[in-house]
Amino acid sequence: MSSYRELALEGASAVDLVVALYDGIIRFLYVAIAAVERGDAEARRVAVKRAMDIIIHLQARLRMDVGGRSAQSLSEFYAAIFAQILKASQSASKAKFEHAIDCVRNVRDAWREVAKDADAALASSSDLISPSHPAPIAPERAETPAGSSWTA
Repeated sequence: MSSYRELALEGASAVDLVVALYDGIIRFLYVAIAAVERGDAEARRVAVKRAMDIIIHLQARLRMDVGGRSAQSLSEFYAAIFAQILKASQSASKAKFEHAIDCVRNVRDAWREVAKDADAALASSSDLISPSHPAPIAPERAETPAGSSWTA
């Protein structure tokens, strides 16, 4: 299965890779919930660590000098979701894990919209772009993908 994932991600855009990382966070949080239901503290800790590692990776890759307010908002989101997952793990709370999943899913879905918009913009401008000069960047966003409606 991992080789299938590797092949699927091989030609992915940067936004598609971000979406895949969010999917990984969600997947590990579901593993943590299953571990809570079984009473398996070790499996819960392992799953939480994997989710937190992804969040740390995403936050470390933010470019505050380029991303401006959007990057700052994402940084705040990552810090808040990290703290929420930590609390969920400490209390072994299925409900807190589910809330974290909802928050991550909300931002992940916004990134999916960014990917769709970028694909549509590139497809519609393909007649205007020479094959030897592809479009260098996707359309910009004024705010973070999730806006400011998330709560953690």
